[in-house]
Amino acid sequence: MKIVVGLGNPGRKYEHTRHNIGFEVLDELARRKGTRFRKKWLMPLQSATIEAGGESVLLVKPMTFMNRSGAVLRPLVRRRGLSPADVIVVLDDLDLETGRLRLRKRGGAGGHKGLQSVLAALGTENFPRVRLGIGPRPVGEDLTGYVLARFSAAERERVAKAVRRAGVAVLQMVGEGVEPAMNRFNSETK
Repeated sequence: MKIVVGLGNPGRKYEHTRHNIGFEVLDELARRKGTRFRKKWLMPLQSATIEAGGESVLLVKPMTFMNRSGAVLRPLVRRRGLSPADVIVVLDDLDLETGRLRLRKRGGAGGHKGLQSVLAALGTENFPRVRLGIGPRPVGEDLTGYVLARFSAAERERVAKAVRRAGVAVLQMVGEGVEPAMNRFNSETK
């Protein structure tokens, strides 16, 4: 089993904002596999289960705010007897140009508070992640305002394509491994 966690903020107010692109990728995966997210009553999350590469995959959208994303992850990983390497995190990346993907096997938070929460919850940097570019932030623009804003109409087409590609990347990571997916998607242009 694998767990794929999309990082974002709960609520309609944050739908389709830059910071919620991780949720969009999970929505794309659920749509592609013909399933829907359901609210868990005992945990602040929405989840859906899909099959990929002959393996069961739990898609998780934490319903905590971004900075507390890791809080729901630790019990899920422990309860299922999984290791952090069985978790794939999908998130936005301000340092990547909008529409770009970057897959990594491990690494630090790079200033991303949601990823920092996941790192703290799992107690390691050794888990794969899919980063989707939301940058560059215009010079002088407030960081919080930028990440919580919706994409412009001009950006939306690139974002939709990136979300679809990220979904394919996640499926390849599950089915074939992180390295083959990195080789394919890190070399692609947007």
